[in-house]
Amino acid sequence: MLTVVTPMVTGTSCKCLPDNSPCSLGLSKCEYAVNSQRPVNLDLRTIKLPNTAISSILHRITGVILFVGIAVLLYGLDKSLVSEQGFAEVKECLTSPLAKFVVWGLLSGLMYHLTAGIRHLIMDLDIGVSLESGKLGANLVFIISAILIVLMGVWIW
Repeated sequence: MLTVVTPMVTGTSCKCLPDNSPCSLGLSKCEYAVNSQRPVNLDLRTIKLPNTAISSILHRITGVILFVGIAVLLYGLDKSLVSEQGFAEVKECLTSPLAKFVVWGLLSGLMYHLTAGIRHLIMDLDIGVSLESGKLGANLVFIISAILIVLMGVWIW
């Protein structure tokens, strides 16, 4: 009977015979899991992420949004600089509520990404790298960026 186990080599699995003879990957011995009674939770909706993880994930997401958003804004800048008619078209487009909402969304992403980036720069100086200060830093990023996002909304409208 073949048993599938995880060997000590990262990212591989092999089939071991009960007598621990060499496995299909050429390893001399397969190591069995230390504790096979561990609970396995594969339902991502039930996993409670800490604020530090949410902060890190949002920092990456806002970076991608800014990357795409800058391309759209550069197109508008190019169109506005070509002629007076292009400038008038861009100006008219940016006065619509939908365009204001999109610009507010991009500025919101920028404010969050900037705040979280400053937190990472501070952590690179070995300030706030403990667990408790990491949690405090993540919460401060949420609070400061929320204030900045509201201010950006007031400024746009």
